Amino acid sequence: MTRDPLILVVNAGSSSLKLTAFIGDRVHLRATVERTNQAVVEPRFWIKDRDEEEVLCGVLPTAEHSTLLQVVLDTVGKRLPGHNVAAIGHRVVHGGNQFTTPVRITQVVLTELESLAPLAPLHQPHNLAEIRAVARLLPDVPQVACFDTAFHSTMPKHERMLGLPRAYFDKGVMRYGFHGLSYESIAGRLPGIDHRAAVGRTVVFHLGSGASLCALLAGKSVATTMSFTPLDGLLMSTRAGAIDAGVVLYLLRNERLTPDQVERLLDRESGLLGVSGISSDLRHLLASSAPEAAEAVDLFCYRVVRETGAMVAALGGLDAIVFTGGIGENSPEIRHRICSQVQWLGAQFNPTANREGRTVLNSDESRVSILRIPADEEAMIARHTVSLVNSSPASSLKWKAL
Repeated sequence: MTRDPLILVVNAGSSSLKLTAFIGDRVHLRATVERTNQAVVEPRFWIKDRDEEEVLCGVLPTAEHSTLLQVVLDTVGKRLPGHNVAAIGHRVVHGGNQFTTPVRITQVVLTELESLAPLAPLHQPHNLAEIRAVARLLPDVPQVACFDTAFHSTMPKHERMLGLPRAYFDKGVMRYGFHGLSYESIAGRLPGIDHRAAVGRTVVFHLGSGASLCALLAGKSVATTMSFTPLDGLLMSTRAGAIDAGVVLYLLRNERLTPDQVERLLDRESGLLGVSGISSDLRHLLASSAPEAAEAVDLFCYRVVRETGAMVAALGGLDAIVFTGGIGENSPEIRHRICSQVQWLGAQFNPTANREGRTVLNSDESRVSILRIPADEEAMIARHTVSLVNSSPASSLKWKAL
């Protein structure tokens, strides 16, 4: 009997690294490493099995990427003897215009992805560092890049264009959108949960440290709040979100900030952290009695509600709302605050279902479905990886589809 392949999925963020080992369609190990971008603090890691039982934890002596990866590979070897890594799939935040589907990674592809790093400076360098680390440790294992921007390639041209001279659009200065793997995961699950949401007009709320909304029409992206970079749109943990470009000019001219200082301000020192002056974590702000914390939470929810109106306008109506992401999935308070402000759309909330974290959160009287669906970006990447390597004429692997 042919053994199912072991697929390793790498999801490298700005301050964390997640690795997931799949055999067939089942997760067997999940590893998380935190503080990978802080040279002073030794990064901590956790590895859990498919039952969420911790099998290993500790502090790594260095944040060098190949060290982190090697710990996971050693654990996979011990926990899953006889299973060699058959392929590795990576989340890559920015694919630009040239990559609208998953792609087998080559040196040429890697060079093109490096050129896109300025468009996602918090994420793209970490994504590419993991690809290089894998190439050093497992040079003969095929690697696949899956892009957060790719899902939004279905957006119409008028959604992608900015109000700049056309020459800039021709150079690639346009709205791309992000969190695409999360939205693709949700779109794939909707048919089994709510038929009307799957075929109709749905707004997905991806609310986490990075936050955005996406308007789905029959499961395809037609609009989203993030834009040329992941900085645009909603207020986020440390990102300012949508801001008048004139503010940037003011900071450069009047405050005498350098471009690098402005980038740090907008990406790392703004959002919930900047407004509250307390924390970037909504859980801490909700628990705080400080008026600045309350103002930050109110602003976060208001921006979500305000942008919901834009997504509904792009769709020409609304059939369903979906909450996902770390905040969207796990914060009944934030879901309640947002839904209480969109009742005019026909969305009627079920407070009990919300408190219990059910999948269906709307009342029976609601004209709009309100759903809570955890996204599974890693499973999406694993499926793409298997599909792409199976379709490669150069591959002799006979893999079972996930």
